[in-house]
Parts: sequence; structure tokens; C-alpha cells
Amino acid sequence: MVLDPIRRLKWLLHLICLAPLGWAWLHLLQGGFGADPVKELIHFGGKTALQLLILTLSVSPLARLLRQPALIRVRRLLGLWCFAWACGHVIAYLLLELAGDGWLLLSELGRRPNLLLGALAWLILLALALTSNRGSQRRLGRAWQRLHWGVYAVAILASWHYLWSVKSLSPEAWLYAGLLAGLLLWRLWRRLTPAPYATGPAARR
Repeated sequence: MVLDPIRRLKWLLHLICLAPLGWAWLHLLQGGFGADPVKELIHFGGKTALQLLILTLSVSPLARLLRQPALIRVRRLLGLWCFAWACGHVIAYLLLELAGDGWLLLSELGRRPNLLLGALAWLILLALALTSNRGSQRRLGRAWQRLHWGVYAVAILASWHYLWSVKSLSPEAWLYAGLLAGLLLWRLWRRLTPAPYATGPAARR
């Protein structure tokens, strides 16, 4: 059976999204995470989730630029991988930094606003992941589109969380924030000039 180009692209994207896990494992074995590997591992998971969020939001502009509306079909895959890496980021923080203490996590959320921003972004991602299937889209109707506009809130919260977490003028953090801001501004512009291939709610994000 010959796979269509989008299905082949999906397989490639699965491998690309898995690759950072192998790289992190090898880097850890070689002592490449420095004197504080726990902190670096936690940050690595969060940055990978942020990078995948940028890729997810880049699908629509690329589909329009390349005149390839079929590319929209890979957006859900990238969004779910973004959520998976965000879960890894949260789990690593809970288990490695807080030794699995849920009460301590609640205390940290109340004490550190940057963690609260990250938690809010994760909760929105959770809602989006749970309703990303076509069955949810049919059941929710127009409400599905409004719910999935929440990805824009995730972009703002996640970039703010990262900027606040690094506690320094990190060029990388500002680069991610700038890319996300640009993608959100593109969508604002697109509201005035909708893409010619947009034929449904899932295509207009």
C-alpha cells in the first residue's frame, strides 16, 4: 500500500517529535546537562513543548504560503505532541523537583506566579487534547471552535511562563515569545483577509 504524502509526513513528524527524548537520554548519560541535571531536564521538556507549540501554530501560515491546504491535517498531530511534552515537563517537575509531593506543588503554585501561568497553560492544553478528535468537533459544533481558540491563550501564557522562569534576559526565551507574537499577529491580520482554502472551523485556526 502506498501512503499519501501527508501520511508519510505524519510518520516523519512522529519521529521528529520523539527524537528529543533520545537526545536527552544520551545527553544525560554523557553528563551534558551540567551540575544541575534535574533543572536542565525540566527546562528541556518545557522548551520542547514550546517549540512544538510554535510548529503547531505555524502550520496554517505555511499551508497558505505554500498553497497546500492538506498540510492542515498535520496540525492535530503536532498539537498532541506539544501536549505530551508539556505533560513530561510537568511530571518531571513534580517527580524530580518536588519528589512527587502534590501538596508541595499546590504550595508552589500559590507562591510562584510563573508556575501558575504554566499550570493554566497546561490545563487549557488538556482541554484541547481531550476535544481534538472529530467526534468532539461534531458534538460541540460552533463551541468547538471557540474552545480551540484557547491555543492562543496557551501561546501567551506559555511564553510568559518561560520568560518569567529564566529570571534573566534570555535571548532564546525572547525569540520564542517573538515567534509566538508574530504567529498571533498573523492570525489577527488573517481575520481581515481569510485564506481562500478555509472551508470549515478546523481550517480557520
